[in-house]
Amino acid sequence: MYIRNGGELSMTISGQWHERLEQAIPWGSSTCSKAPSLLPEEPAVIVRGDGCRVWDADGNEYIDFRNGLGPITLGYRFPEVDEAIRRQLDNGIVFGQPHPLEAEVAELLGELVPCAERVRFLKTGGEALAAAIRIARTYTGRDRIVQVGYNGWLNALAGGGPSLPGQRATGSPKGVPAAVSGLHHAVGWNDIGSVERWFDDCGSEIAAVVVAADYAEMEKGASFYPALRELTRKHGALLVYDEIVTGFRIAIGGVQHYFGVVPDMAVFSKGIANGMPLSAYMGSKEVMAACDRGGAVISSTFGGETLSLAASRATIRIYREQDVVGHLWRQGEKLWGGLNERLSAAGLPIRLKGYAPCPAFTLQEGADPAVRDRFFRAAYRNGVSLYNISYVNYSHKDADIAEALERLEQACRETAV
Repeated sequence: MYIRNGGELSMTISGQWHERLEQAIPWGSSTCSKAPSLLPEEPAVIVRGDGCRVWDADGNEYIDFRNGLGPITLGYRFPEVDEAIRRQLDNGIVFGQPHPLEAEVAELLGELVPCAERVRFLKTGGEALAAAIRIARTYTGRDRIVQVGYNGWLNALAGGGPSLPGQRATGSPKGVPAAVSGLHHAVGWNDIGSVERWFDDCGSEIAAVVVAADYAEMEKGASFYPALRELTRKHGALLVYDEIVTGFRIAIGGVQHYFGVVPDMAVFSKGIANGMPLSAYMGSKEVMAACDRGGAVISSTFGGETLSLAASRATIRIYREQDVVGHLWRQGEKLWGGLNERLSAAGLPIRLKGYAPCPAFTLQEGADPAVRDRFFRAAYRNGVSLYNISYVNYSHKDADIAEALERLEQACRETAV
C-alpha cells in the first residue's frame, strides 16, 4: 500500500501489515467491517488510540468517528475505565466460580434498563442475540423468528435479509441450511404491514420478533415499536430489542427508554464497556427463567470474565454520574449538522440522517454511490476517519469538533472537483 509523501509514493509500514494480514487471515481481518476497502487513503491498520483520535503504523493521525465500530463511547484510554481494568488485573481474570462483578453489573443494568429484571453475560452482541432467540423458542415452544434489521452474523439467517450491515443475501445465506433459513423471516424497518402478514400466515409458530433500529429512520420507532408491542402480545410472541448500537447512546437505557416501549428481552453490547468485549442479554424474570436450570443451556467460559465486567461497572457509573448521552447528542448535532451544511454548500448529494448519536450517511435520490467513497477517501486524506454509521464519543470536545469540520470542509471541496 502507498501514501502521498512529499508528492511521491512510498511503501509504508501499514502497507506491509496489510499484506501480512491478507496472507494470514481471510478478509484480511477477523471483523469483516474492519477490513479496509478504500486503500490507499484509508489506514490499513490502527496501532494506537487516545481520546477521540487514532494513529496508523506510520504515525498518521485521524480524528476518529468509527470508534471501533461503536464500542468506544467514552474515548480511547479513558482513565477511569483503564484504571478499573488494571485494578482487576491484579486480582485475576477468569475463575472457576462466579465473581461478584457479575452481580454488580447485572444489578446496575437492572436499575437502568426497563426490561432488565434478570441479566446474563456473553462476549459479543451476535452471540447474545443467538441466546435471546434460543430463550424465545424455549419459552414459547415455537420455531419461527421475524427479524428486522441486521442482528449479527450468527442470526443473519433469513433469505433476503442483511448478511452484513448494508449488504443483503440473495437466497439463503451461505453456510445456512435451507431448513434453518426457512424459519427466519426478514422484514424491513417500519414495515408493520409485512410483520402483520407473517402473523396472519403463521402467527402460532412465531417465537419472537427481533428488531434492530434503522439508524437513518430511527424516529419512526415512535409508532413502529408500539405497533410491534401490540402485535406480539396479541399473538403470544416475544418482542426482542437489538440494542447493541442504541444502548447507552440514544438513551442510557436504549430505545426502550427513549421511546417508552418495553420489550420482553433485549441485548446490549457496544456501549457497555468502552471497548472491552462484553454483551448482556436480559429480560423479564418469567422469560429469562427459560435459560435457568432445566431450560435452554446457554453457557460460556468467558461470560463472567472480570476485566470486561470491571470496565463495564466503571463505564456505567460514568454514564450515571456524568451527562454522557447528552454530550453525544449535543456534539453529534454540532458535527453532523455542520457537515450537512458543508456537503450542501459543495453540491454533494450526501447527507447524514437519523439521530445525532448514530446517524447514517445516505445518498440523495439518483446519486452515484461512488461519490460517497470519494468523500470518505478525501476525509481520510485530511485526517478524519468515518464509517457508514459514524459516532461521536465523550472525548470529542468542542475544539475536536471544530477541527474535524475544518478538515471535512476541505474533503468536501476535494470531492466536488
